[in-house]
Amino acid sequence: MNDLNLIHKYHEQTKHQPNRYASSLGYMDWATQPDPFRSYKGAKKIELPLALDNSTPPYHLIFSENALPQAPLLLESVSQLFQFSLGIAAYKSAGGTSWALRCNASSGNLQPTEGYIVLPPLKGISEKTTISHYVPKEHSLEILSEFDTSFWQMLPTGSFLVSLSSILWREVWKYGERAFRYTQLDLGHALHALHVSAQMLGWKISLVDDCDIKVIDALFGFDKKERFTPYEYEESDILLVISKEKNLTYKVPHGYKIDTLLKDMRPIDESVANVLSRDHHKWEIIEQIDKATHYNPTSTLPLHVSTKNEREPTQESKQVILKRRSAQMMDIGRSQITKKQFSTILSSVAQTQGDVHLAIFVHNVEEFEKGLYLYIRDESDLKNLKNSFDKTFVWEKADENLYLLTYGDYRAAAKQISCNQDIAKDGAFSLGMICKFSSVLKEDNPQKYKELYYECGAIGQQLYLEATSVGLSATGIGCFLDDMMHRLLGIQDTSYQSLYHFTLGRAIVDMRVQTEQPYLYR
Repeated sequence: MNDLNLIHKYHEQTKHQPNRYASSLGYMDWATQPDPFRSYKGAKKIELPLALDNSTPPYHLIFSENALPQAPLLLESVSQLFQFSLGIAAYKSAGGTSWALRCNASSGNLQPTEGYIVLPPLKGISEKTTISHYVPKEHSLEILSEFDTSFWQMLPTGSFLVSLSSILWREVWKYGERAFRYTQLDLGHALHALHVSAQMLGWKISLVDDCDIKVIDALFGFDKKERFTPYEYEESDILLVISKEKNLTYKVPHGYKIDTLLKDMRPIDESVANVLSRDHHKWEIIEQIDKATHYNPTSTLPLHVSTKNEREPTQESKQVILKRRSAQMMDIGRSQITKKQFSTILSSVAQTQGDVHLAIFVHNVEEFEKGLYLYIRDESDLKNLKNSFDKTFVWEKADENLYLLTYGDYRAAAKQISCNQDIAKDGAFSLGMICKFSSVLKEDNPQKYKELYYECGAIGQQLYLEATSVGLSATGIGCFLDDMMHRLLGIQDTSYQSLYHFTLGRAIVDMRVQTEQPYLYR
């Protein structure tokens, strides 16, 4: 079976249906719950200074081009980058149990995404180039390799590399065969969290897309399987260059590849990854889809946040990031939101090009009739959407990029599609992310399957932040009945598929759960 056929097979097999959910263990095996924190025994640790007291720009300004000064590359700026992207936002406790919440949202708070950084010589870290792992629990770096290299001579001063990788087991433990989907969504959330944190510092993020993924794996030591418990292996997903360079299409210069670093670096073979679980459950389909899609990304990243809709002045960006939460329940009695809030949230994820559109169940938005709407993030796709969707839809223009498909109260449908979860019907609106599918999955680029989820996850992270900034709440919904959503839209083939659902409104706060600030022991 070729990679493309396997991808289609996996996607169909892992769809939830009304009478059959995708296969999982069927119960919570708490004895094997994975440790959400990776660490490396034998690695030198560098404690990062906390950035909680740092002044950060107002949230409404961070997406404006050239609106913010560019921070220098220092130990303190590296610290802030990680703390407000992959760091701990708060601790929660209830019933004698406590858990950490991160700035980057994660399915089931299982946190499969890990962050690594390649830095030039930097005061407070090393006089040499370093490859390090970020440790959110302690807000520190673990140095995995130190070496001399001429690599940085070809990059703008102050540039460095960041890699995001995944540990599939953390999601597989709970979600079984559907876990691969959630892991990629989480990568998208983390990617956008990193992008937003970089924007706060006036830095730009660009994709490094001109090197083999196996080279990136070797750079961070993931090719040395003896460093990891077998089923807890880790793999690179994406490599980024962060720079003051303003051109978002900037790439590492052709002819000066990442393998220069690989040639110069001291081998990563002395530090050993911690054991996350004492036992594991094997899922053959997970190993198959992982192998079939393990290639370097090629799509334009990260998500470009639109500034077309002028935002109201808001609080500091760090406050928005640290207050982001996944709502557990929505308050149906206070569900109405304003047209301004609705438009601001949607316009923040507008694109001139993109593979993801938003099918929206409008429940209670000021000046909008209840009904099923479509927010088109790429207007050039309008004709294809009309040809693929139900021919009875009216396609009435309701706002910029927003089309009414049909009037009606869709609260019951939203709940049923979202695995019968009330949260999908009790907010102001909920949505499904409808992605171009068969037309973008090509035999020469199976990685695109993962990239569709990256885009959805990035949109989800932005929706979280935008909702938080206007006093609302949101929740990502990974459990939904795939084909029921497709039938509602009239989709009869795989030209479009729904890959992620979301709901926004006003949360009911559970007063039994206590909140504490992170890193109080420091």
